[in-house]
Amino acid sequence: MAALALGGCELLEFSPNDFRSPENQTDLTAKNLERLRQQPLPAGDTLRFVFTGDSQRFYDEADDLVASVNQQAGIRFLVVAGDISDFGFAREMRWVDEKLRTLKVPYVTVIGNHDSVGNGREAYQHLFGPLNYSFQYGDTKFIMVDTNGREANFNGRTPDISWLKQQLSDLGGARREVVISHVPPQDPDFDPALSAAYAAALREAPRLVFEMNGHRHSSSITQPFNDGVWYVNSDAFSERRYMIVSVWGDKQFRVKQVKF
Repeated sequence: MAALALGGCELLEFSPNDFRSPENQTDLTAKNLERLRQQPLPAGDTLRFVFTGDSQRFYDEADDLVASVNQQAGIRFLVVAGDISDFGFAREMRWVDEKLRTLKVPYVTVIGNHDSVGNGREAYQHLFGPLNYSFQYGDTKFIMVDTNGREANFNGRTPDISWLKQQLSDLGGARREVVISHVPPQDPDFDPALSAAYAAALREAPRLVFEMNGHRHSSSITQPFNDGVWYVNSDAFSERRYMIVSVWGDKQFRVKQVKF
């Protein structure tokens, strides 16, 4: 019986839903933002950052993306617009972090719908941090919003419109603001009961430069609501393209697409 018990133990493995991580792979958002704070952007300077999304299981592409970004001059940080993982597993998020931590610049993320399945939301919070958060860099305030309504069963609380409005109304000394989420409000995976309110909140924000999304795996710059608000959508890692975004003045911006 003892031999049988030992043999049975050899078949056990940790659950893929286990999101425990080493200390250096927890609170990654706070750690990357601290790195960013240590490299301040002088007031009035043009801000340049890389925008991409949907890393999922595209690990070879992640290596090539990092190599390309590391060759770019003047980049301050990189944004991944959600879907860091494919199945909401912490180990997938850790694998992507192992790739992105070789960047010469910090990176920040927003949660995606694939990161929200299973216990992915708990894993994301453990590895990265809050689902909704904001930060200021240079003259720009960035507002990172969880818009994964379908994974929240369209409960009327995702995205948190009240929190978004409060963030938009308080620039905290910034000159302009940018909203970044995963699912765009015109997408069927966005809570349909909140789409109009979300778009209205952005439309009523006089200092908003644009809203940025992932999810669709293809790049675009459009005004889907014909209300003057620009929506910038990123390619997935699999498309081997990313955007270099430059922001200056009150609401001026330029987007350059880079193939890698």
